Amino acid sequence: MNFLNSLTSYSDWGLLALRLAIGAVFVVHGKAKLGMWKMQPNEQMKAPMISLMKLLSVAELLGGIALVAGFLTQLAALGLGIIMLGALYFKLRVWKSPFTSQTAAGWEFDLVLLAGCLVLLTSGAGAYSLDQWLR
Repeated sequence: MNFLNSLTSYSDWGLLALRLAIGAVFVVHGKAKLGMWKMQPNEQMKAPMISLMKLLSVAELLGGIALVAGFLTQLAALGLGIIMLGALYFKLRVWKSPFTSQTAAGWEFDLVLLAGCLVLLTSGAGAYSLDQWLR
């Protein structure tokens, strides 16, 4: 049990790993949404949804970069957490997606991202971050 208690001295490394992983996911997903800037409204994708996707492309990309750098981490985690709450709302209430599925988009991944954002919101960036360096 002593070994497990000693692992808390490495919590800054854990926060770094969490920031890098979650930040990378949001950077990749934000970059993928940048294509929406060229898209025209159509029957499947109405103008309001395209506008939302454009906003999300910028927010996810900048929020992800902020997490990777550890810059304004708690603010970025708050914003990205709100985005994940919106994604969960759509998947649960509007699309009625299952928790996980082979054929449809489940919401388990969104839940994990939200949980990670909550950890970063409440714990901060840790020692290995621009936030700490700028203090």
